[in-house]
Amino acid sequence: MNKAELITAAGFAISLLFCMTQTEACPPSCSCKALGERKGLQIDCSSRKLKEVPALPVNTKRLYLQNNSLSMVPPGALDSLLSVEEVKLFDNPWNCDCHILYLKLWLEDVSEAALANIRCATPAPVRMKPLKQLTGNELGTCKRSLPTKCLEFFWKDLILIAIAIVTFILVAWALKFSKKVVYQINLRRYTTRGLLLWRHASKNHKLH
Repeated sequence: MNKAELITAAGFAISLLFCMTQTEACPPSCSCKALGERKGLQIDCSSRKLKEVPALPVNTKRLYLQNNSLSMVPPGALDSLLSVEEVKLFDNPWNCDCHILYLKLWLEDVSEAALANIRCATPAPVRMKPLKQLTGNELGTCKRSLPTKCLEFFWKDLILIAIAIVTFILVAWALKFSKKVVYQINLRRYTTRGLLLWRHASKNHKLH
């Protein structure tokens, strides 16, 4: 094995070791247990007074987050858990507004049983209702105002579009006007030339 191949192999080994470390890393606030032949982890984060979901290993098979202080899960926080088989999320003060929709959709794909055990704590109109039964109207809509910079860019783009449209109209009008002028000049030229030829022919006719 030459030097280049040795460096490549060493780099690959380091990358593989890094990925394995990242994959099997246990959240510091949780207890983890390998599932042996199942080649996955059981992550027990229950009863830790957690207010947010910790970073989880991608090879999580069982996830226990019950009896904490979780009110919502940020969109995308659970997307890396492609092999999870069991989830427990009950006994948390879930805030069932539009921000809970990500968790609802994720559980519909992963664990209907876990979804059935989640009940809302807030807002008042849906308190103690099962999340599974809530409709889009009950979850409400999240109103997001555009940042000031976005509004500035919007108006700038609108002005540029308006300028482009006006410029196009002026160019089209100028082309149409120029064609009309050229046509009139050519018409006058041909008319003058025809008149001169007619006069010349009349003169020759008189001489003969």
